[in-house]
Amino acid sequence: MQNAIEIQNITKEFKVLNRREGLKGSIKDLFSRDYKIVRAVDNISMNIEQGEIVGYLGPNGAGKSTTIKMMTGVLEPTSGNILVNGNIPYKNRTKNAQDIGVVFGQRTQLWWALPLVESFRILKDIYQISDKDYNSMLDLYKSLVDIEPLLHKPVRQMSLGQRTLSDILAAFLHNPKIVFLDEPTIGLDVSMKSKIRTLIQALNKEKNTTIILTTHDMGDVDALCQRIVIIDKGKMLYDNDIEHLKKFFGSYRTLKIRADGNLKEQKEIIQKELPDFSVTSDEEWISVLVDEDKSGIMDVLAGLQKNHSIRDMKLEEISSEDVIKKIYEEGVQ
Repeated sequence: MQNAIEIQNITKEFKVLNRREGLKGSIKDLFSRDYKIVRAVDNISMNIEQGEIVGYLGPNGAGKSTTIKMMTGVLEPTSGNILVNGNIPYKNRTKNAQDIGVVFGQRTQLWWALPLVESFRILKDIYQISDKDYNSMLDLYKSLVDIEPLLHKPVRQMSLGQRTLSDILAAFLHNPKIVFLDEPTIGLDVSMKSKIRTLIQALNKEKNTTIILTTHDMGDVDALCQRIVIIDKGKMLYDNDIEHLKKFFGSYRTLKIRADGNLKEQKEIIQKELPDFSVTSDEEWISVLVDEDKSGIMDVLAGLQKNHSIRDMKLEEISSEDVIKKIYEEGVQ
C-alpha cells in the first residue's frame, strides 16, 4: 500500500532568546545575542499509509503541533526528510495545500456572516472543484448527516457542535488525500461527539482519506484510531495499535470500591495509606490502579478493609486513558 506520509529522522530546533526581567532587561534584550536552542521535535521517523486513521498523542508541549506544521509545510525541518503525498511540503506549499484538509477545534475556517452553502461555494472556487465533484460531495454529505437545516444558516448562528460538524465537512469538500484534525470534539456534548466520530469514520471509509488526529479525548482515540503514535519532549515513545500498547501494562487492573463516609475524604485517606498507588475518584467510586506484578489485588483489598467499611467493589481492566497516562509518566520500557 502507498505511503501518504514518509518521515525520516526529522528534527526541529528553535533559537529562543534568554530574556531578562524588568524594563532595563527588556531594553538590553533588544541588543542581546544570548540565545538557547530548544529542540521541539527530536529525530522522529514514521510512515503512514493511505487510508489510515492515526492518533498522534502527547501531553501539552510534546511537539505534536510542530510536527503537524512540518507536515503541512508551514515549518521546514532543521534536519531530516519529510514527504507528504510524494511532495516535500515546505518546498511545494501550494501543491501540498491542495491535497490536505485541516480542522482546528473551536477555530473555524468558514465565513462567519455567510450561510454554510456560500462558504462551500467559495471553497469550491478556491480549490477549483468541478461541478460534478462538488455535487457528488454534497450528495454524500446529505446521505451521512442531516445537513439541509445547516446549509442556509449563517455560521455565526450555529452552535459549537454544528460549526465543528460544518468545519469537518468543509475540510473534506475538495476530497483531500490527508486531513489533519486537531482536537475536533473539544467542548462538545456526548451526542455531538458521537455524530462527529461517525461522520469521520464514514468519510474515511468512503474516500480512503488518511486522517491524522491529535486529541486529549481518549473516546476519540478508542472510536477512531487503528494506530497511535505517542511523543513526549519531542521524542517518539510509541508507534503501534492500541491493543498492542495494553500488553505493556497487562498486569495493571483497577480496583473500584464504595466505602462509608464522605467520598472525597475517603479518597484522600486512601491515597495517604497507598502512597505508591494511583488513587482517583468519581461521583460514585474510589479507584485504585494496581500493578499485580508488585501487589496482589486481594492483598490491597484486605488492607483497605481493615481501615474502611467497604460496601461494594469491582475490578476493571486498565483503560486506554490510564495506559496513555502511564506512558506520559513513565514511558514504554
